[in-house]
Amino acid sequence: MSSNRRDFLKKAGFLSAAAISLPALNNEAFAATSFNMWGYVAPKIDKVRIAVIGLGMRGPGAVDRLSYIEGTEIVALCDRHADRVDKAQTILTGKGLKEAKSYSGDSGWEKLLKEEEIDLVYICTPWEFHAPMSIAAMKAGAHVACEVPIGLTVKECWEVVKVSEATKKHCMMLENCCYDFFEMLTLNMTRQGMFGELIHAEGAYIHDLLDLNFNSKNGYDNMWRLRENIKMNGNLYPTHGLGPIAQCLNINSGDRMTHLVAMQTADFMMGETAREMAAKDSFYQEFVGKKYRGNMDTTLIKTEKGKTMMLQHDVTSPRPYSRLHLLSGTKGFAQKYPKEGIAFGHSFIKEEEMKSLYEKYTPQLIKYIGEQAKQVGGHGGMDFMMDWRLIDCLRNGLPIDQPVYEGASWSVIVPLSCESVAKNSRTVSIPDFTNGNWKVNKPHDITLIGGGTTGIRPKVSKDQSKQLKVD
Repeated sequence: MSSNRRDFLKKAGFLSAAAISLPALNNEAFAATSFNMWGYVAPKIDKVRIAVIGLGMRGPGAVDRLSYIEGTEIVALCDRHADRVDKAQTILTGKGLKEAKSYSGDSGWEKLLKEEEIDLVYICTPWEFHAPMSIAAMKAGAHVACEVPIGLTVKECWEVVKVSEATKKHCMMLENCCYDFFEMLTLNMTRQGMFGELIHAEGAYIHDLLDLNFNSKNGYDNMWRLRENIKMNGNLYPTHGLGPIAQCLNINSGDRMTHLVAMQTADFMMGETAREMAAKDSFYQEFVGKKYRGNMDTTLIKTEKGKTMMLQHDVTSPRPYSRLHLLSGTKGFAQKYPKEGIAFGHSFIKEEEMKSLYEKYTPQLIKYIGEQAKQVGGHGGMDFMMDWRLIDCLRNGLPIDQPVYEGASWSVIVPLSCESVAKNSRTVSIPDFTNGNWKVNKPHDITLIGGGTTGIRPKVSKDQSKQLKVD
């Protein structure tokens, strides 16, 4: 651990015993879970006061989406860079909403947590800050919505879980792909038994980010994502592919992931790109000679009930985008990327039959809010459905769709895949963050509106919708 990272964590209270003392970070100590956050109903919040921390790549979009949801007020905005905060303020004022309180600088987020009355902290910062900020926010009395992943180490994932249980504050990792249209369709079909019993599932994040990761002007602040590809050698971004298939397999609510093996190619592109960039611009000299993670990581996972999952991660190769979503059951099959398809035998069903399945199995949530979500945007609407659904649950006193155990178990694949790769693809055990409660937890049905209760009814006016763009 670098001295800068250690100093930061000390400042955040992550390594101190302040506010909430936690047991020693080992499996034996964690076995004594005092509270199960699965299905937990927090007190209703009529108006959800929100602070958004991190206004670089993802934060401004979150500010925009949240501003459309009834029963919300963005009370604070924070980023290291003051100009980003100022720019985000214009999103609010441009819609006739009042400015939020502004915070900036390296410790601005800590000051924010001390000074503001907040119900929900929405975190969109670089990965290394996710766990410390989530923990500090829950200790400060707020629920948390955090971009992926929720933690980068096994220790961080455990501590996020324990603080959520101790404070009884929700900590939802913002896995937006669980709310995409085909993923929700297949989840509903799975729950209705259309595929029989699922046997195997696959997910992926294959996205050529090579140019963006090496973009010093319009890329990630201080090249942080490139630096993560130097520090860690494994599947660094598993949750987009894993989240939707884990829900279909009832992971943490009827089954659990027990162990994995990961195999990875060597790096064939990032090191060479660093050398090419440095030859043109001395700025890139510090990235020359580093050992980068490989192009493609393939991780295989086994569950307690004998089912398997395959995850893939490649953000450097020049190939088409793919967030593979594949379900294979005893009665049927579904796959997304390169195109959507469903089969109940040797070949995919025809287009008219697909339309019929969409009409019959499109979830209530999509029927209710899907068209407005497309207008507001955020990866075609799935971001807005995710945000709307979270606010709906907080306002109506409902269990959230993705409690802390989901974020922890999906994120822990990052360090465990790195461990397996480092050990020449040896088997690595996956912790049970539910501490056995997966046997009794009931699956959450994220396809319903308010779990069958009356939800809030946000509307995008005709005048507004003319100005909205879909991502």
